[in-house]
This record gives sequence, C-alpha cells and structure tokens, in this order.
Amino acid sequence: MDAFLTSLFALALAEFGDRPQILCAALAIRYGRLSPIIWGLGLATLCNCVISVAAGAAIHQWISEDALQLFYALSLFLAGFGMVAWRRPVDLLHSWRFGPFWTSFLGLFILQFGDKGQFVLMATAARTDMGAFAAAGGWIGVMLACLPAILLHRQLAQYIPIAPIRYAGGAAFLLIGAILALGAWGIF
Repeated sequence: MDAFLTSLFALALAEFGDRPQILCAALAIRYGRLSPIIWGLGLATLCNCVISVAAGAAIHQWISEDALQLFYALSLFLAGFGMVAWRRPVDLLHSWRFGPFWTSFLGLFILQFGDKGQFVLMATAARTDMGAFAAAGGWIGVMLACLPAILLHRQLAQYIPIAPIRYAGGAAFLLIGAILALGAWGIF
C-alpha cells in the first residue's frame, strides 16, 4: 500500500500545473469532445506507468538499499526543481490531424515520456517489489491531476491556484529529497 499511496500523491502533485495538464486543457478546448481526450490520456499514462515500473523493477535488482534511497531522493529533488524552475512552452499540437483520441494519446505519451513524473514513479517502483501498486497509484495520480484540466479547461486557473500549488509542491519535493539524500549518505 505504501507504493500505491506514495506514487499516487507524488504524481498527482508533480503533474499539477505541468505541461501534460496544460496540453489536456488545450486539447479539450480545441476538440470540445472530452471523452476521446480522457481515453487518450488514460492510455498514454498507463503505457508510461508500465514502462516506468518495469524500469524500476530492473533497477531494484541491481543496486543496494542505500543507493535506491539516494535514487529516490534524486528523483524527488529533480521533480521539485522542475516544479519551481522555468518551463518550456507546451507545443499545443495544432498541426496534428489525427483526431482527438490519437492526438491526445500520442501527444501525451511523448510529453510524459522521460518527464519528472515518470522518473519519480520509476524510483518509487525501484524501492519496492510491488510494482503493480506503484503503477496503479501513479496512473490514478496523473489522472487526478489532468482530469480537472480536461473538464474545466478554460476555468482551471480561475478555480485552482496553480502557481502557489506548484511552488509549495516543489519546495516539499526539494525538502523531502534533501532529507532522504542526507539519510542515504548517513548524515541525517
């Protein structure tokens, strides 16, 4: 259950106000049909979660517990930095002509691949032998972060204070990552 809850909360926070959420809102505005975008998001996120957990399971077998904790700390630290640092603008995929499902699936799969959320999920899965729970938690976390963007699209920023949540979440990730790194090195 630890892997499930950790990945759920970490990915819900890490993806909040991030580029996948912005792309989801833009696609909802562009197409107006929400269900294909939700299905595309769900499938893209599922594929990325499975890839992350598979990589985490492979890493789990290769390195020691202290190194796994340091790897997890690094993933949280980088996620925190990514939340407070400047971000590139999101390509809204205006030139893509695949329809709402395929545009959202392919665009979100590519956008999430190698993103901080995938790195955090991989590190979470590496710390445990319960990869299916980590994948399920990560999938639900990303869906919780991105579904409001699809459903509210234009009004998202009016109802939810995105910038303060990003900065507070980033600071929390930086702090937790630093504490875990110091613990892995035996300092704290």
